[in-house]
Amino acid sequence: MEPVAIICSQDAELYIILEYILGLNGHKTLLAGNIEEAMERARETSPVTVVLDCRPNGLPVATLCAQLKEDPTTRAILLVALIAPGAEDQHIQLLKAGVDDSLVRPLVPAKLLASLRSRRATGARSNVHSHNILSFGAMELRPESLRVRHGEREMQLGTIEFRLLRHLLENPREVFSREDLIAIAWPNNIHVDTRTVDVHVSRLRKSLQKLGPGVSIRTVRSAGYMLDDTASSRAADPLPSSTITRRD
Repeated sequence: MEPVAIICSQDAELYIILEYILGLNGHKTLLAGNIEEAMERARETSPVTVVLDCRPNGLPVATLCAQLKEDPTTRAILLVALIAPGAEDQHIQLLKAGVDDSLVRPLVPAKLLASLRSRRATGARSNVHSHNILSFGAMELRPESLRVRHGEREMQLGTIEFRLLRHLLENPREVFSREDLIAIAWPNNIHVDTRTVDVHVSRLRKSLQKLGPGVSIRTVRSAGYMLDDTASSRAADPLPSSTITRRD
């Protein structure tokens, strides 16, 4: 079955261009002219991605991002925004709403395809290791579903938050600079800046707080971020190492 990509735009010419580009990569494309239509199509077709046409006075794409990420049935969809150069305020607004990747106009087809292929590669690795669970303290990350669990609570992460958390779980108590995290979570996007990293880490922190106490992401001044076990830190005991547990 062809992977589906929804193009949320009111620009027919842009849709034709994206239809051609994504078609070369094996995607079936669908056009959504407003956020209501985009939500409906996302629920009906389970797309791998929604491409958001972000223009001044255009569609309220930040609202669509938030709705897609709040709905459990659409939360894992890759959201890619096409933004204008210098649109810093819109970029931050989209990040807070849940967008996974932002590409600056004019559109470079290779960068869009690289973003989609990165998601596909992540899925392929997850299928190969579908019985592996990465754990740290009481928290477990399930690569096959982009889910993280703490006790009885579980939630699904967006693609960028998943990449960040997975890397931090694999290297607990190791400090990573913002530049390190950009290379991990956005390997093909040269437009990501350190402020973008801060927004995603903040969002990941809030997700972990909702799951329960015990594990947190600490800010190390002038250095970056590290994953910490708050209970162990308070007790001044060594932290448990992250482990890969195979469950057959």
